[in-house]
Amino acid sequence: MSMSKVSRFVVWICRKFSREEIERIIAELTSILKNPNAEVKPRDSFKEDHPNYRNFQADPIEPLTEPPDAKKKLKKATR
Repeated sequence: MSMSKVSRFVVWICRKFSREEIERIIAELTSILKNPNAEVKPRDSFKEDHPNYRNFQADPIEPLTEPPDAKKKLKKATR
């Protein structure tokens, strides 16, 4: 059975940091999650689900100021 990303991350944190450091990490993460105006924001699931939302380029060609020339209608050839 494979471990989830979060479980692997928790194991990594426990191996790299002391108990006091982990408690400070938890306090900082809690304050970030509680503060909606925090400098560091948690990832947004909407952005993950819709990666190309508002990711577009405006057309550099300006819109037409006059209507295009009328095209002649082609008659179908009768057989």
